[in-house]
Amino acid sequence: MPFRAPGRSSLAGLAFVLTAAAAIAQQPIFTPFHESGIYALGEPVGWTVTLPPGTPAPPGGCRYTIRKNNSEVIKTGTIDLSQGRAAIETALDEPAMVYVQVETNGAGRPIALGAAVAPARLRPSVPRPGDFDAFWDAKLRALNDVPMDPVLISVETGEPGVELYTVKIGSLASHVQGYLARPKKEGKFPALIIFQYAGVYALQPRTATDRAAEGWLVFNVDSHDIPPDLSTGVSVDYRTIGNTSRETSYFLNMYLRDSRAIDYIATRPDWDGKTIVVMGTSMGGQQSLAVAGLNPKVTAVIVNEPAGADSNGDLHGQKAGYPNWPSSDPKVMETARYFDTVNFAPRIKAPTLAAMGFIDTIAPPVGIWIALGQIPGPKEAVPMVESDHNNITPEKQRAYEARSKEVLDILLKGGQFKPDETWTRK
Repeated sequence: MPFRAPGRSSLAGLAFVLTAAAAIAQQPIFTPFHESGIYALGEPVGWTVTLPPGTPAPPGGCRYTIRKNNSEVIKTGTIDLSQGRAAIETALDEPAMVYVQVETNGAGRPIALGAAVAPARLRPSVPRPGDFDAFWDAKLRALNDVPMDPVLISVETGEPGVELYTVKIGSLASHVQGYLARPKKEGKFPALIIFQYAGVYALQPRTATDRAAEGWLVFNVDSHDIPPDLSTGVSVDYRTIGNTSRETSYFLNMYLRDSRAIDYIATRPDWDGKTIVVMGTSMGGQQSLAVAGLNPKVTAVIVNEPAGADSNGDLHGQKAGYPNWPSSDPKVMETARYFDTVNFAPRIKAPTLAAMGFIDTIAPPVGIWIALGQIPGPKEAVPMVESDHNNITPEKQRAYEARSKEVLDILLKGGQFKPDETWTRK
């Protein structure tokens, strides 16, 4: 191909890229006192701050703000890097997440830092409703009275050795819909149920077929009662529907559909009768934790930055996240308690793996730690110290990706997932 000199637009784009790269290169380097990002009560929490070689100190230094649970400001200051090295430091005598924002004086976007102080000791913001179990047990009994009447339609797939179907199953006042995939051979297979992150969108068949090619019986469940190949039919503001009553909240039928999906898999003759893993990210993790609390057939839980925890946190000095129910409305806050993953956690007996991003503001880590702490069964935390939400910093998700793969490989081969619970002693 002949060489062509770049035009003005190309040169402008190149200049922008080089300027952006230079700005990033000039940002200070923050090294946590503890690589794990986890500290004991009263222990100094902080970061050593240095400059890349040859980088001049930012004029006027860098302003920083430290917040407890990304809510209450506990310290502000300026980092003076005139000597090439400085530190940000604080200490807390109570369990909390520490969230730091550093303003770099024009050298790129503000930098976020996160740390955990005695996370195993974090407790729910509000008590669990006294009738929580009675409410959900009554809904599950009503669900059991609804015939499943599954309808499966074969779908062409380019994945060799895999069968794919759309699925529609009766549920309470709605239907479970999604894609089911299985290895194209005789046998019985461990089941993997995948729940979806927030939004209204068409599901990708490969999410199911890729796992089925590994040997799983896979059910990729749509969060909504719509065919899995559609991206319309539900309001994008579904999280607000009926949110002033536990009887009308959109999440009521969503969670019941999730439980019905588990029940359906357990009826299939190609299920191995032993393993049902639930898995999801963000709202998919939220659904996974809820259904693991609702349905004892679940044998393992794998979630990444699950949403829906500590929904009343804004009223108690702990920044809440998705579904972002308005804390100014008492009825909404009361309703939220019946759909909060923290309150499903005491019902979870299956071994659980949960990852949290320490600078995540969509699914704040404080709520995830609280939910994990309420699970009576074995549970493992995967701290991702530099991670915001998965769609914002996907390159910081390696710890979850590696550990979840290890656990899935163990379960696929018929082994037992034994969570590392050392974090509970910190």
